[in-house]
Formats: sequence, C-alpha cells, structure tokens
Amino acid sequence: MKKICLIIGGLLMASVLEAQAVDLSSAPGAEIMKPNIENGQIDSMSGIVYAQIKGLRANRAMRMSVMIPRNNLLKPAIVYFPGGGFTSADYEKFTEMRTALAKAGYVVAAAEYRVVPNKFPALLEDAKAAVRFLRAHASEYGIDPDRIGVLGDSAGGYLSQMAGATNGEKEFDKGDYLDQSSDVQAVVSLYGISDLRNIGAGFSPEIEKVHESPAVTEALLVNGPAFGKFPGASILQTPEKALEASPIGHVNGNEPPYLLMHGSEDPLVSPVQSVQMFNALKNKKEDVRYIILEGAKHGDVSWYQPNVINTVVDFFKTKLGAPKENPAAVKSTGGNL
Repeated sequence: MKKICLIIGGLLMASVLEAQAVDLSSAPGAEIMKPNIENGQIDSMSGIVYAQIKGLRANRAMRMSVMIPRNNLLKPAIVYFPGGGFTSADYEKFTEMRTALAKAGYVVAAAEYRVVPNKFPALLEDAKAAVRFLRAHASEYGIDPDRIGVLGDSAGGYLSQMAGATNGEKEFDKGDYLDQSSDVQAVVSLYGISDLRNIGAGFSPEIEKVHESPAVTEALLVNGPAFGKFPGASILQTPEKALEASPIGHVNGNEPPYLLMHGSEDPLVSPVQSVQMFNALKNKKEDVRYIILEGAKHGDVSWYQPNVINTVVDFFKTKLGAPKENPAAVKSTGGNL
C-alpha cells in the first residue's frame, strides 16, 4: 500500500510540475530567450583523499579535488600540481586553466603534495600516488586509464616534469594501488625547474650566491634542514643527490610528449631551466615543444590569458585525444542541478 501511495504521489508531483510550465503567450512584456546549448555540465568534488601518509603518531590525508564533465564518455584525465616554492601546495587554484580543460571534456584533478621539510622523493611519491588513484577509480570518474596527463606551474612544473621523466621507475611507487601504473602520457610544465643544481643560472651573481645557501628551498628539499649535529648542506655539496632529484637526471628516451612554457622576464626561475630540459629531451629525440612567453613574469597575469590557456588545452587535445564513447557506461539520469 505504501509503495502504491509513493507511486501515485510521484505521478501527482510530475503533473504539478508539468502544469507549472509557463505559457509564453500569457506573459506580456516578458523577454523571451531561447538558450543555445553549447556547454555541458561540470561536477566538482573536493576533499578527496587520494593517499594516506602513515607516521609514527599520526596519519596525514593527502587530498585532491576533481572536476568531472557530466556525460557518459570515456575521458582523458589531467592532474594539476600547484606551485609554491616547495613550501606550499595550495591545490585549489588556477581555476581558469582547470575549468578550460574540464570544458574541453577532460577530468581535471588538482592534487596537493608534501613540501619541505619533507625531503625528496616524498613529493614525487605523492604525484605518482595521485595518478594511481585516478586509474584505480577510473570507472567511477569516467576516466580513460590509458590517457592521463600532468600539468604544473613553478614547483608544480618541476613535479610534472619529474612525473614524466620517471615513467617506468617503480622505486618511486609507494603506498596504495600499487597494481596501477603511475606512468603519464603527456606533460605540461609552466616556468618549471629542470635541474636543482643550478636554479640560479641565468641570474646575477648575487642571486646565484643565494642558491648556494643550505637554507634555500631546493637544498632543504634534497638535504633537509639543519638539526642536531647536521649543519645543513648546500645543493652544491651534494650534486649527485640533486641530480637524482632533478627531472634532467632521469631523461632516458622513455618520456611522454612535453610542452615547456616559460616567461622571458621570469625573475624567480630563469628560462634556462626550460631550455635545459628542452635540449635534454631533443637530444633523446623526444616529442617536446618549448614556448617562450614574451614579457611574461613568474605566474603573473600573462598566464591567465585565453591564448596561453588555449595553447595548453590544444596540446592535451593533440597528445591525449578527445573523449570517446564508453561501451561500459551506464546512462546517468543526472542530478537536479
């Protein structure tokens, strides 16, 4: 009896909603607009825990947000890693770029990662864990697990370069979903770092001197802070460790396609960093493109312009392809909003 009442109630509600449709001819003075259906809906989920870092006294949840075009297609995915000078990873930013990629049909994740005083390879392990998480949940988010790219700016650009350069290097796969590959199929680096040994290259002697300090962030990333009897160490004191922690130290001819972009007037990370990676990849006959953004500085408004954002979107369209039919999809009725 209860079930019958619910059915009748549902039918009555549908009738009421249908009856509420506006008779366009009965609204004198109203402006009538017919929508041009050009865009689909994008769902956004935040606070997703993609990994747990287990310590002696506490666990740390590593989080990401995900933007998902609402359709039943099999979609490539992009993971965005934010910049922050290796001291922060505020991942819910660069919404202009992420939204443009989602509107182009991609599932777009934005992931935090561990920063100093955590030492390398902690942040790379996090990046690979984020990629594995998306592959493990591909059916849930409508992702094509064979087409995942990475994108980052500044320190996030470094991390994106590292993720691509270490394709196939299993020693950096730690944590959950180890049955999934952490390899990526395309890399975009915006004003990223390729070699931790010479971040000061291309700048004045005063700035180069700063990067010789054991207190500078790349030294903390590789060697850790001074503690106890350890006085700290300059990046120049540990060149082998610095090279192991640098994208350029892993280029071996097994890299996916790269897009490197750098501002010509960057005062923090010299274009030398992108030039080095470009040449290293070219020497291995890899698929790489390098674009100098004339007059652009480090993360300034230049990077939020449509022609710049569209260049990134078009690169991923070319290298990862468009969404395609998903034979395993179950048609969704969608949500109310």
